[in-house]
Amino acid sequence: MNWEQLSKTQPTITKMLTNSIKKQRLAHAYMFEGGRGTGKRQVALQLAKSFFCPDKSDAEPCGVCSHCKRIESGNHPDVHRVRSEGQTIKVDQIRDLKKEFSYRGMESKKKVYLVEEAEKMTPNAANSILKFLEEPDGESMAVLMTTQYHRMLKTIVSRSQVLSFSPLMPDKLVKQLTEEEIPEVQAVVAAQLTSDLEEAKELCGDNWIAQARTKVIQLIDEVSKRPRYAFLILQGGWLDFFKEKDEMQTGLDLLMIWYRDVIRMQLDQQNQLVYFDQEERLKEEGLKLSQSKLGKNLKAILNAKRRLDANTSPQLVMEQLLLRLQEG
Repeated sequence: MNWEQLSKTQPTITKMLTNSIKKQRLAHAYMFEGGRGTGKRQVALQLAKSFFCPDKSDAEPCGVCSHCKRIESGNHPDVHRVRSEGQTIKVDQIRDLKKEFSYRGMESKKKVYLVEEAEKMTPNAANSILKFLEEPDGESMAVLMTTQYHRMLKTIVSRSQVLSFSPLMPDKLVKQLTEEEIPEVQAVVAAQLTSDLEEAKELCGDNWIAQARTKVIQLIDEVSKRPRYAFLILQGGWLDFFKEKDEMQTGLDLLMIWYRDVIRMQLDQQNQLVYFDQEERLKEEGLKLSQSKLGKNLKAILNAKRRLDANTSPQLVMEQLLLRLQEG
């Protein structure tokens, strides 16, 4: 990744940072906040390269010097990454980091630390990191990354330059996925489920998303045409495929996308379909279901998602959802 490539997904942030690099006015602490898959880690690593690289052109690091190569491979002695151990980032991790920063840089006077999922810092860890933010030591820079900005200590926020990362637009994600030879029918669905490129690729791996789509279409067919057999499909196919809780949630998301596509068909918005290869089926559903009924179906799926989150039995959740979908 270089700054030009990163600017395609985060133009405002890359422009702000590259201008600061050119003018040598980088802040000593940044907070990158935004959803998963918005490029926070890639931008943080690129920023570290620009910070260290002796041969950069304007803001662009050379990519071939020892600093650039070791930052890319994750073994630069003066770039330290902190991640959660289990559910939290503990105070001992921050103390170890501060101890590292008390030593002179091994390669230069510069030091960088990158804290991923910064919202997972325990209160003690968060308070411990404040000292660095208040009294930065020498040529050092911190980048704190978070998907849950609201959970960060206000004192930490006030001492950092906050940059908000925009979600990756679905059409850009689809383009990136299809460039990696992922079929468009799968890419379009994956882009509706996540804005994270790596997570999208994982969903498409081993044809999982293709099989999930098939399960959804089969269930919809039974609900619509053979309601008495829908529970057999539920037992024989759905529950065996969507075994884990997060997989079940994804299955419900795919159901919701289907009914939204039916509404799009009714509104002549065929160019926005996610299940674009199922246009005839969607048209058929659109002729049978009123917008009021479609609204009730979407509400029933949202309720099922909430109940699943509350640890209600997946089988019970799905059986009750089928009853709601079959109601007149």
